[in-house]
Amino acid sequence: ELPVNGNVSIKIFDINGRLIKTLLNENKNAGRYEIEFNGGNLASGIYYYRIEAGSFSQVRKMILLK
Repeated sequence: ELPVNGNVSIKIFDINGRLIKTLLNENKNAGRYEIEFNGGNLASGIYYYRIEAGSFSQVRKMILLK
């Protein structure tokens, strides 16, 4: 959920910090959004995603299991 309009970026990285995919990198209006991630072409394992929106930045770990 975005409290104000701004540029939003969501990127996926592998365990070594290499950029795997950019899911989103565009200006969005304030509001609630959902984005779908299909990891069908990736190997099972640990990945990280980084969300940046305005001054907000957060990195989280995710596990992809097939």
